[in-house]
Amino acid sequence: MTQEVREFVPSTEYSEGSDSPELLDVHDPQYLTNRELSWLKFNHRVLEQALDESVPLLERLKFLSIFSTNLDEFFMIRFSGLKEQIAEGILKKSPDGMTPDEQVVEIRKLVRPMLRQQMECLNNEIIPLLHDEGIRIESYTDQEGDVRRRLDEYFLNEVFPVLTPQSVDESHPFPYISSLSVNIGLMVDPDPGLDYGKIAHLYDHSRFVRIKLPPNIPRLVPVGEGDSAFVHLSQIVSANTTHLFPNLLPAEPYLFRVTRDADIEIREDEAGDLLRTMERELLHRRRFSFPVRLEIISSMPSEMQDLIKGSIGLTDDDVYQVDGFLNIPDLMPLYKLDRPDLKDRPIVYSIPKALKQPEKDIFSILQESDVLVHHPYTSYKTIVDFLNSAAEDEDVRAIKICLYRTGKDSPIVRSLMRASQNGKQVAALVELKARFDEENNIEWARALENEGVHVIYGMLGLKTHSKVALVIRREGDELRRYVHIATGNYNPVTAKIYTDLGLLTSDEEIGRDASDLFNFLTGYSYQKTYRQLMIAPVALRERMLKLIKRETRNRQDGKPARIIAKLNSLTDDKIVRALYRASQAGVEIDLIVRGICVLRPGIKGLSENIRVVSIVGRFLEHHRIFYFANGGDEEIYIGSADWMHRNLDRRVEAVVPIKDPELGRYLKDEVLGAYLRDTANARILGEDGEYSRLRGEDGERPFDSQIYFEGHDV
Repeated sequence: MTQEVREFVPSTEYSEGSDSPELLDVHDPQYLTNRELSWLKFNHRVLEQALDESVPLLERLKFLSIFSTNLDEFFMIRFSGLKEQIAEGILKKSPDGMTPDEQVVEIRKLVRPMLRQQMECLNNEIIPLLHDEGIRIESYTDQEGDVRRRLDEYFLNEVFPVLTPQSVDESHPFPYISSLSVNIGLMVDPDPGLDYGKIAHLYDHSRFVRIKLPPNIPRLVPVGEGDSAFVHLSQIVSANTTHLFPNLLPAEPYLFRVTRDADIEIREDEAGDLLRTMERELLHRRRFSFPVRLEIISSMPSEMQDLIKGSIGLTDDDVYQVDGFLNIPDLMPLYKLDRPDLKDRPIVYSIPKALKQPEKDIFSILQESDVLVHHPYTSYKTIVDFLNSAAEDEDVRAIKICLYRTGKDSPIVRSLMRASQNGKQVAALVELKARFDEENNIEWARALENEGVHVIYGMLGLKTHSKVALVIRREGDELRRYVHIATGNYNPVTAKIYTDLGLLTSDEEIGRDASDLFNFLTGYSYQKTYRQLMIAPVALRERMLKLIKRETRNRQDGKPARIIAKLNSLTDDKIVRALYRASQAGVEIDLIVRGICVLRPGIKGLSENIRVVSIVGRFLEHHRIFYFANGGDEEIYIGSADWMHRNLDRRVEAVVPIKDPELGRYLKDEVLGAYLRDTANARILGEDGEYSRLRGEDGERPFDSQIYFEGHDV
């Protein structure tokens, strides 16, 4: 199904709405989509990228892997949360009116056909097409002669010493299966032709044995040197089980994988040392988190299925049969092969026009004008250079920064260390509670402390998700503040694949706001009102609701009224109701929401003036942009917050106005305008909660917003 694209409407125009339809109740739960089901539909849009034959082959494989890792995280966090509610007898309904039980049932209904579609794509399209390109995933049983001997030697020398088979019997309980590990299960029988002597009682019946594939051994083993043919490690281990069980008879091996709850709950008010508490909780999570999903190879006998699922406390409903590779991310080493013909063309990075002044330093440039960076099109080197300059500049007195996800090898952290070594006051808020980055952030926190950096571990009961850096510099008789506020993390790796925005400014009021924010984060202060910034959780929700209500009043008064918001997710029911009321008043609203969207657009009398599109393409859409027509005096903001409960109420977020008219025009006309014209990566959300591809006119070349931005200097 395709839809015609609606052109971007200038802010001076607005929809007249329908002929006074009967207005529906904005509080009715039926007008909200379930959050969990909406997320699954987003992940299906990721899967659609793998199914798209116009996408380069290795990129299609990458999307299959992303689909898998996304789903793993969903089961570890969201699905496990529902299972926990059910176990505790919690019957509270979601905002759309579904109980935890009902949500679990619907999730399973959606997931199973997606998994079948994923495996059909891998088995019937990706692997055969890779074979045609000379990249082969081969079977161990097809290898002969020297090749097989080489693989067996590899097993004996590199794999066998690391393996730890674990049998199940009266003295050996069923082993703990770590989350997401790939395991081999098999039955091992005694050899009836052997006399086991004094220990014959140990070999009087068949036993189940589990073998965990070591996570530190490559899953794809080259068939030959310099070859592009590989055998999966599981096949090599499975073919050599006789070495693991001498004088016994190992039966057919089968792969399985368990997914466990991964959410960390900390009573922060009782944690005397948050860093040590996080370390203990991470260890506890690995050992004792409860299972939520069992994946098995489809050929596994029912008796073995029953043994495994019964031993870990799961039911038939929790079992997912896989017809092929159990863990598709194991294939991602193929993406690193030197095959540019099978990948997206490398992006050509640019530098903002204002920074193309080699005779001036960054601080001189920012004294004259604000600078907007648009990643990945703008090289992230601009941000690294900004912090490097601050670290080396003899007039810089202090640097303060919020670190959420920084990556493993971070030039940002190295800049902070160097600044501290150079005698500057450096303070870093390192958010230890950044999910799945906890261990990495703990390491960076310790490393920064060792270099004399003042490290703050976050705030009690809140995650610090804001992306803010503050540089304080002596200039003559005064101190001047330079600020970087962004939508994305201080992470040069993700900056190459996420779309994000950042504002570099020396604006005095924004600088003073940034100082107040860091005092709130690092000290013991309370600042409810800020001059320019909108900060969660103290005022962002109220400000956003007021901005939406202002557009509603302007439309009622006959003034220009329009809302455009680009978000990762929209789940906050109060924001949704405010948007419904604005639509009922005739405000034209465009929402560009990559992921979850609980709002239902296009319903007469409720949301017929709202359009929702999702952009899923080569890059992960990550920036948040908010545009309001404001009666002709347009306002536009960027920031770290989505319209979600957690962002508005349980996180520290920062949203900044774009005050420079030229930068505001770029965001409205070039960025938002391009997304609203996209006919290559866009799907439009219907009133029934289903997405359909947006296409242009017949014969018209698809417009790809993600390609359009390349080479468009800010």
